[in-house]
Amino acid sequence: MPEPVTPSDSLLRALHAPADPPLRPLPSAVAELLESLDAPPRLAAHLRAVHDVAVLLVDWLVEHCPGLEVNRAAVLFGAATHDIGKAVHVDELSGPGSAHEEAGRELLLAHGFSPSLARFAGTHAAWTAPGRTLEDLLVSTADKVWKNKRVPELEDLVLARLTEASGGERWEEFLALDELLGGIGDGADHRLAFQAAFPVSA
Repeated sequence: MPEPVTPSDSLLRALHAPADPPLRPLPSAVAELLESLDAPPRLAAHLRAVHDVAVLLVDWLVEHCPGLEVNRAAVLFGAATHDIGKAVHVDELSGPGSAHEEAGRELLLAHGFSPSLARFAGTHAAWTAPGRTLEDLLVSTADKVWKNKRVPELEDLVLARLTEASGGERWEEFLALDELLGGIGDGADHRLAFQAAFPVSA
């Protein structure tokens, strides 16, 4: 039986330390998995920042468009784990690469998470692929707007779902979504500073 892993102090701080402005904690199952992997502290900080933005997105969506069905728990899990494959491909924390996508999905499956949840690790960078759900699109959006990166093609896909569900005018939904994402983007510097405060390796 393998020895239990002791997570580094940096990882524990990335997962649990207060942030300014505050960042919500990751779902407990995700935090426990990251601790068991002794994941890179910067990865944990990144996942926490993107998860926090996903909470803002989903809560706004539920209030703004109550007729639109969205699996809140799935979006938040997806945001909290989308890059978990970078615990395996650590070089992709500081450079380009997509090997972490499939590796993340496989890692989550190996730890007992369902395919419907593990999928986000593989879909977060491929929002134009057929069959993408609203949940997939929201995880992808959170992964962009946390650092104030706006991707019109991705936002148009979210906008189409909003307009269809609300029955409202597209331009009205565009203005509402744009205001939300702009407001979230205004906090990007704080989230980027939080992430940068943690090392890539323990």
